[in-house]
Amino acid sequence: MGILKYIVVIAIGALASMLANRGIAVFNDGFRAIVPQYYDGQISRKELGAMSFAISFGLVIGFGLPTSIAATIILIHCLLLTTDIIGTWCPDSKLGLILSGVIGGVYGLLLLVGLEFVVTLFGMLPYNFLGDLGAVSTYMTIAFAIFPAVAVAYQHGFNKGAITAVVTVVAWFLIKKFGTFPIGDRSFTLNADGMAMLVGVIVMLLFAAQVKGEGEANASLTKVFSAKLERIRKNWFLLAIMGGLIAAGTSLGIVAGDPASLAALSNGQNVEGGMIALARAIGFVPLVFTTSVVTGVYAPAGCTFVFVIGMFLFGNPIVALLLGAGVMIVELLLINVFANVMDKLPGVKDMGEHIRTSMNKVIELTLMVGAVVGAEKTAAAVGLSGVGAMFVIACVLLNRRSKKPIVEMAIGPVACILFGLLVNVLLIIGLVALPA
Repeated sequence: MGILKYIVVIAIGALASMLANRGIAVFNDGFRAIVPQYYDGQISRKELGAMSFAISFGLVIGFGLPTSIAATIILIHCLLLTTDIIGTWCPDSKLGLILSGVIGGVYGLLLLVGLEFVVTLFGMLPYNFLGDLGAVSTYMTIAFAIFPAVAVAYQHGFNKGAITAVVTVVAWFLIKKFGTFPIGDRSFTLNADGMAMLVGVIVMLLFAAQVKGEGEANASLTKVFSAKLERIRKNWFLLAIMGGLIAAGTSLGIVAGDPASLAALSNGQNVEGGMIALARAIGFVPLVFTTSVVTGVYAPAGCTFVFVIGMFLFGNPIVALLLGAGVMIVELLLINVFANVMDKLPGVKDMGEHIRTSMNKVIELTLMVGAVVGAEKTAAAVGLSGVGAMFVIACVLLNRRSKKPIVEMAIGPVACILFGLLVNVLLIIGLVALPA
């Protein structure tokens, strides 16, 4: 079992990095909407890598590593967000593919044997701002629930967009308030963010269904996104292996999909952890399927049902490997079902482009807001409240006038990181001081 743990984590790191390198699958839900822009020629490889770093680094360091260290189990964000970065930073070539696999495998190994290294390194700074960086992506999941409302506003106007937004927010509140159901001596809790987004997607489809087709306007979703769906389908074998490896890793107790199930697993409560993972996975179905249909990029952990398999088959990694691969295949088949259902709805051709635009807008604004919040946390820690927000806003606006501007999505998180480093420089030279 000891050797198997190393083999599995190396394989997960290597394969996930290679999938990210080829744009087949990435873990960060927000980044999934960005990847196609590189393949469409809208951004360069360098910009793609910079954006993956900016979006994911704060979560890896400020959220993934500390959570993993506390439980001595790897939170999957810590592994797969980094493989997103590794894969996209490596060149888009055969050499880059091999390089990404090697680096990803080595990273997985290092992560397993030395979780504390990076956190300890940053902890040596006068002020450890890594926890503050986690704020950059704090609002990503909940804000993503509103993208259907934005898409409706682009396609059908403000009034219908506002209606969709209200319905989404009300759904979120009701699920958050009443979405926990007792099952024996346990409870089942729906993911409010994911389910609210599902409600928003349904409303978006209802408005799209009211659009009467003219000419090609009624083209089916599978035809509109046929090339993107084909990218996913043709890589089913690799994705199945990926799903199987993650299920096996969970069964071995080396990875978990979220902090709540991770905590349960660390306490030996794998059944309870499985129930938590199941509730979370149900909420992720609309997010993963919708973004996959629109972008042609899947998630290495799929809809996260592979973690449920690993939890319930704890200590049986071989069986978990096989069933995890099977679950991933079922998910890939259901993407087509998901798309075929929407085939019957008119207006989906235009809707696809509006979905993509709305995703970009939501991610862009969310990261900027998160960067301001993160920088302000760092600023407040050294008695400079207000300066953090000023620094980030200045970077965002000045970047727009630069001859070689950083892409809008990346500038906020990058500014937050720069501000954290600047504060530490000021502490070292004595211009600011931490409170006694």
